[in-house]
Amino acid sequence: MTQDEFSHLVTLAEAAQGRDLTLEADEAQRGAIAARLGLVSLDRFVVTAEVRAVAGGIAVAGRVNAKVVQSCAATDLPVPAAIDEAFDLRFLRGAEPSGNDEEVEISDADLDILPLEGDRVDVGEAAVQSLSLALDPFPRHPDADRILAEKGVLSEEQAGPFAALAKLRGKPET
Repeated sequence: MTQDEFSHLVTLAEAAQGRDLTLEADEAQRGAIAARLGLVSLDRFVVTAEVRAVAGGIAVAGRVNAKVVQSCAATDLPVPAAIDEAFDLRFLRGAEPSGNDEEVEISDADLDILPLEGDRVDVGEAAVQSLSLALDPFPRHPDADRILAEKGVLSEEQAGPFAALAKLRGKPET
């Protein structure tokens, strides 16, 4: 699970004492994270976290605060965004996925349980993954609709299956 660009390892022994962390990515780290996540830029990346031992592993709870610039999905124009995302993760022994291909239903409480690999967790990597999940998967520039219309690209309403019916509604019957 460890990546080099923003690694910060915490051991089970350290977690047993309880630790409060504030991690801030420097320019080189932000550049590497931006490249990995496909961002135009990552102008700020700060993580605050509380790390503590729990039965069977380590709990990491905190916030990711970031200023990102993504590319508009429609026009490729830059789309700045501020991310302020909470995370609450449990790294537990025995949480490894089974080799079973059966579908398994999990509860919301199980969504943030990850396997504990050895006796340490990478809080930095967990924060980068939390950031990746908080990003808009289809960022849209505020002027995208206008720019696309100027280029002759039809909107969903103009080109969709009901567009022809809408045109017929406006025509007089013959």
